[in-house]
Amino acid sequence: MRRLIVNADDFGFTSGVNRAIIEAHTRGVVTSSTLMSNGRAFEEAVQLARTVPNLSVGCHVVLIDGVPVLGSGHLRTLTATDSNVPRFRDGLKSFAVRALAGRLDAGEIEAEASAQIRKIQAAGITVSHIDTHKHTHLFPQVLQPLLRAARSCGVHAIRNPFGPRRPLRSSHLLARPSLWVRYAEVWVLRRFAGRFIEAAKREGFAAPDGTLGVVVTGTLDEKLFRAMAENIPEGTWEFVCHPGYSDDDLRSMNTRLRESRETELRVLTMPEARKLLSREGIALASYHDLASQT
Repeated sequence: MRRLIVNADDFGFTSGVNRAIIEAHTRGVVTSSTLMSNGRAFEEAVQLARTVPNLSVGCHVVLIDGVPVLGSGHLRTLTATDSNVPRFRDGLKSFAVRALAGRLDAGEIEAEASAQIRKIQAAGITVSHIDTHKHTHLFPQVLQPLLRAARSCGVHAIRNPFGPRRPLRSSHLLARPSLWVRYAEVWVLRRFAGRFIEAAKREGFAAPDGTLGVVVTGTLDEKLFRAMAENIPEGTWEFVCHPGYSDDDLRSMNTRLRESRETELRVLTMPEARKLLSREGIALASYHDLASQT
């Protein structure tokens, strides 16, 4: 049996992203989304979420590229020291270096993650699952405090950020040289996959068998969506996507994903997407379904 959770990240980022996620759910194949507690359009996203009860909404925990929910005095290892306004240190590479060197405080991560989850719950939304902005929880130094935070908030499902060993056939990779670097980066980070699975299982968290879409973030089109759908392994997998509208609001934000969000929206809402999944024998599911199995 093959099941696919289609999760739209960055709910609450901008109004255009919010609108696209709702469209991708009501007119397309998106079944779940993760909400940014510190997003510029958080309040609007909360209101929109109430209009789509079948969309499972999780927390997109942000530890880089943004403003914390807690004050900077609580987050000395996570926030920059050269600004009067508390901000997370930008950049995944520098974050990774500090995580692997043991220079991130686990208590700070747990406190900030808890604050972000509880902010969503306080808005009246049942948080079905958690993931992290730019998949920072693939590092064990982030995963453990994140699991503690989620458990303390009553959340028991989490994204498995590791994909299958071969998310695409070699022929598709050879046809897209731009994907090679991304594929190599993802491959190197697979060394943490075993520790993730052990920790999630030990702490009683439900998680998909892995993620699809990470390698093609920013380059997804109809051909790549079809290629990935035809290559989904047995089990329950999550397809990570980023639909949105590339408007002035988005262009003012610190993100490399702009025009690509509109392309993803078009792919996710095309009638052929649902037909393709059905033809391949892939059933759509959500994190509500996954969490109910714990």
